[in-house]
Amino acid sequence: MAELTLSSKNPTGVKVDALVVGTQTTSDGVAVVGDDLPRDVVAELEALAPALGITGARDEVRTVPAGAHLKAGVLVLTGLGARDASGSFPAETLRRAAGAAVRELTGASSVAVALPAADEAEVAAIAEGALLGAYSFTRYRETAAGAKATGPVATIEVLTSLARGAKAKAAVERAATIAAAVHATRDLVNTAPNDLFPAAFADIAKAAAKGTGVKVTVLDEKALAAGGYGGILAVGQGSSRGPRLVKVSYSPSRPHAKVALVGKGITFDSGGISIKPAKGMEAMKSDMAGAAAVLHTVLAASRLGLPVAVTGWLCLAENMPSGTAQRPSDVITIRGGKTVEVLNTDAEGRLVMADGLVAAIEENPDVVLDVATLTGAQMVALGTRVSAVMGTESVRSEVVTAAEAAGEQFWPMPLPEELAASMKSKVADIANIGDRFGGMLVAGLFLQEFVGSTPWAHLDIAGPSFNEGSAFGYTPVGGTGVAVRTLVELLEARATK
Repeated sequence: MAELTLSSKNPTGVKVDALVVGTQTTSDGVAVVGDDLPRDVVAELEALAPALGITGARDEVRTVPAGAHLKAGVLVLTGLGARDASGSFPAETLRRAAGAAVRELTGASSVAVALPAADEAEVAAIAEGALLGAYSFTRYRETAAGAKATGPVATIEVLTSLARGAKAKAAVERAATIAAAVHATRDLVNTAPNDLFPAAFADIAKAAAKGTGVKVTVLDEKALAAGGYGGILAVGQGSSRGPRLVKVSYSPSRPHAKVALVGKGITFDSGGISIKPAKGMEAMKSDMAGAAAVLHTVLAASRLGLPVAVTGWLCLAENMPSGTAQRPSDVITIRGGKTVEVLNTDAEGRLVMADGLVAAIEENPDVVLDVATLTGAQMVALGTRVSAVMGTESVRSEVVTAAEAAGEQFWPMPLPEELAASMKSKVADIANIGDRFGGMLVAGLFLQEFVGSTPWAHLDIAGPSFNEGSAFGYTPVGGTGVAVRTLVELLEARATK
């Protein structure tokens, strides 16, 4: 990850490969947001803006020559849109503007970011966005000797008059911890499924937890069978690489709250016997994004020293078709005794999550949240950038509030009880599928069967977890790391209750 520092240097004299400043849309056209830039430089840029196609719109990034008045190699103009009613820019606007600029500066070694920041929260948003934008996944790329550098920005200076303040420094340290957790989540999601299978994921979790005070416990096939984890075993039985349940525990002294997180970790989802169409199946390496987010949320909580006990449950399996795979019409027993008739083996995520939810609730947490790339119906309902949240109304609202503060988009969805009837089974307690219409809600209702009276929220991140389109803002192509920032924000809020 890039090295980020705060600096009170004047942007005019900073020697870096690129200097990033903002542009905004105004009633008169475009304004350059750079109080410390030479007036003639600002005037020239604003005069040239129409010819250069610069509008100041959010996510717009333009690179121009720095000119003789600046020491930087190039000047990067990043759009902020219009100011809000208070005359400032929202934190997420600053975050995205910084991230969009840094993301497009691939190959640059050093960057200075001079965006408007009136307080420590705005400094933190700029720092976080810049770090989130400084990401690329290069594990499988061979770089020829002497080839032009194509990696992310190496060093970032955030220029601000608040640079020497203790609060600003602490805010930036937090931003760096959050960005590192998001990067690590993206790396896991982007890893090829031949390298990331359940046992490998478990080993990665153990390695990542070293030195953090986080305890990792791994249940293999024998332990899963002994513990009655029928959902995880059934989904994983078609693969030659067996399933795992990984418990990741952060236990500070005298915690203010006790939170359980359950993550779906299907390291590759072929659909099983109910096999998926070939088109788009390559994206199914991302079906473990929920477990990745849970792992790195717990680790981030530890690194931030939050006074909240957090236990993550990573439900790991590879869903493959074979002579040993589960079949449509199989009946399996989830931990705790509830039976499920499997009518579609491609509705496998809810089966592993049911086991994880039961195990999590057995430890009597104050609240349990599950995170899963659970349904294609989520994308039908909300698209690829907005995640869904269902569950206990108070917890659902808590997630939405945390997401708004973190800069992620979660939309509250209902759990209509009339849809539950569609999951009635003639031979078992419940079937694993129901009505196709409202499929995202049906999946949520299925999970609700396994949480009892515990306050709970279900986060469906199917679309937003993996960006198959073009990069935007601080979001790259591939794994996005969605939900990590929201979950950390929620844990911090719980710490102050």
